Amino acid sequence: MLGLRVFVIQDIGAYASEAATLPPLTGLMASGPYRIPRIDFHAVSVVTSTTPVGAYRGAGRPEATWLLERAVDMLAAELGIDPAEIRRRNFIPPQAFPYRTPTGAIYDSGDPALALDIALRTAGYTELRREQAARVDRGETWQLGIGIGSYVEITGWGSEFASVEADERGTFTVLTGTSPQGQGHETAWAQIVADTLGVSFDAVTVKHSDTLLVPRGEGTMGSRSLQIGGSAVYQASVALLDKARRLAAHLLAASESDMDRFPGRIGVSAAPELSLSWGELAAAAADPSSLPPGLEAGLRAQADFEMDDSTYPFGAHVAVVEVDTETGKVKLIRHVAVDDCGRRINPMLVEGQIHGGIAQGAAQALYESFDYDELGNPQTSSLATYAIPSAADLPAFVTVPLATPTDRNPLGAKGVGEGGTIGAGPAVQNAVIDALAHLGVRHIDMPMSPDRVWRAIRDASQDGPDDRTRGGRHGAAGPEWLDRSHRHADAERRFDRRGVPPKIR
Repeated sequence: MLGLRVFVIQDIGAYASEAATLPPLTGLMASGPYRIPRIDFHAVSVVTSTTPVGAYRGAGRPEATWLLERAVDMLAAELGIDPAEIRRRNFIPPQAFPYRTPTGAIYDSGDPALALDIALRTAGYTELRREQAARVDRGETWQLGIGIGSYVEITGWGSEFASVEADERGTFTVLTGTSPQGQGHETAWAQIVADTLGVSFDAVTVKHSDTLLVPRGEGTMGSRSLQIGGSAVYQASVALLDKARRLAAHLLAASESDMDRFPGRIGVSAAPELSLSWGELAAAAADPSSLPPGLEAGLRAQADFEMDDSTYPFGAHVAVVEVDTETGKVKLIRHVAVDDCGRRINPMLVEGQIHGGIAQGAAQALYESFDYDELGNPQTSSLATYAIPSAADLPAFVTVPLATPTDRNPLGAKGVGEGGTIGAGPAVQNAVIDALAHLGVRHIDMPMSPDRVWRAIRDASQDGPDDRTRGGRHGAAGPEWLDRSHRHADAERRFDRRGVPPKIR
């Protein structure tokens, strides 16, 4: 791939909102996991008579992945190249990291080809392609589709506050500026403190979201919590451990360099019996007469952490679907995810984030849509008309851990809260279109409802053979897709004629 040209028209609703900040994120991530030497990105935000738009899980990054992964699949179809192979030819190699993209992002670390190979092997890609070909040959009603979603996203910005304090009971209180909504910060932050200080997990209490207790904090967003908030907790814990060693050395009349950490205690490394519990140290720290010169009273430490640059998690998803060519119904029957978010402090919490993200990505691809009539009246007025999947509509997800640490924070962690959504959506969309490629279907807009899928099959069957695939099995562009691209080009010219700047760099 030598170049990419993108033109985005964003409906931001009835008045200006934070949505206008999202297209620049799409532009920043427009290179994805690929070596694309030149990228020309234009975007306009359009005010309409609909509800104002806000940031949603991924916030500008799913759009970049969606446009790239659809474009790569369409290019593979034009050239008759397997979708996996064309990705391998264009991935950023691991030795190229840190990698600067044409849009100005500096990727910290990664290996996109490894993630894809693991995902394909886990999904049984070769066997799936054989089964797909056999179903086509048999002319079965239910056709098989395999879709790939390779992605890179940007996570972690801003600074975060944390403090850790020990008391005379030997328990610890953590204050954090992050405000979780169910991500499990209380568990992960307690793990960091317990592991750093060598104390029991049950002895640590984490408090958040209370402005009476927490002096400052930027909250939870942008997959930033562990790498920013967790790193602040870690640094505060390290500072508290250093303070405890200094105090223990003073009380035991020993050298600070001889102090070591034992389970629940601090003492002389060569003589563990010469040690003090954290409760004893906290009691001593409350008495100014017991402190060495220059040490503040109280056994407490705090930290504010900020990274020099963001981190860039990456991964690959493989979705497998069955599509009923008579009704347009789609079944997601298998989904494999390889999401590399660096070091995983709590693998179970990471899995929960990935599972939820996959469900939301698949839902966007297949179900979710908020519709208006020509006058801007909402037609989706309740959850009875806004389709979302239940657990029965989704398969058991298969996730494979992959960890490429980053050097941009002391934990080696990257964000994970949005990766599942970013990777899953394009994989599911590509899978549905892949199932129908032999019929001449080239593209279907989201959400791919049974009606839309059925209409795409019908329209492809009405085209002549010259309108179908020229290379691969995915099919050439049908009239609907071509008409839409022409309308986008006309819109760009119209904006230029009216003097509205079409570029957001």
